[in-house]
Amino acid sequence: MDKKIPLHIQKAIKILQKGEITEYYVYNKIAKRVKNQQNQDILKRIASQEKSHHDIWAAYLDKPARPNRLVIFFFNLLSLIFGYTFALKIMEKGEAKAQSNYEMIGEYVEEANKIALEEDEHEHELIAMLDEERLNYVGSMVLGLNDALVELSGTLAGLTFALANTALISLSGLITGIAASLSMAASEYLSAKAENKPNALKSALYTGVAYIFTVALLVLPYLLIENHFLALGVMLGTVVLIIFLFNFYISVAKDLPFRKRFLQMAIISLSVAGISFLIGILIKSLLGVDV
Repeated sequence: MDKKIPLHIQKAIKILQKGEITEYYVYNKIAKRVKNQQNQDILKRIASQEKSHHDIWAAYLDKPARPNRLVIFFFNLLSLIFGYTFALKIMEKGEAKAQSNYEMIGEYVEEANKIALEEDEHEHELIAMLDEERLNYVGSMVLGLNDALVELSGTLAGLTFALANTALISLSGLITGIAASLSMAASEYLSAKAENKPNALKSALYTGVAYIFTVALLVLPYLLIENHFLALGVMLGTVVLIIFLFNFYISVAKDLPFRKRFLQMAIISLSVAGISFLIGILIKSLLGVDV
């Protein structure tokens, strides 16, 4: 070391050093699974940058750091489930919290400012260059998810009062939902074909899978809970949770605003469910049906 580094600064450097070597392994592990050569090269380039940062810190501390295996496992698993773009951007947000440490360390380590600049700009630019296939079909997923949430939550809410029987409600919901998912997937395929879009079949599959997945989650409370009003409450809670998780995923992966999109989808879905519930009461009263 060129000059004595205080103990508290050394501790801050050790934390950053451990983070750098951990992220080096995360990027390399993900890169090995990526088939797209351009994306693989970008990930390896970022990994190399992380390793060089670790080595700079190691030169000041005279000791290399050990990676956090649990963090490596977590982000590797996250990338498998939600895609590597989402996982890396979540990890990147964690890095942003450490930016204030660079200014403090910069008083004692010249390279700290350079590392901070690379962390803040270069990696962001490189991650923005990633071209993950599933993110190209976000529009199709939104179509399937949004339609299923609005249509099926409304249908189930109306059936809850009209039928007042969880077995009948779940049966009706499944039949309606599966038929609607097939119809929506077919419509997406024909629409994509008419516009001469490539991969029309994949667009249809993403739409259909998003729809059927939502159907399964919304009908599940009626299969598990006997009280139809309690099942309705759980179903509506599931609607809000799905909207929250999906919009959080999109806001992170695509760098889009979260709050406005979440509130918009939640208000529309819950409003339709409320109106449908009232329609169920009205129809049952007018027809005098008692199931």
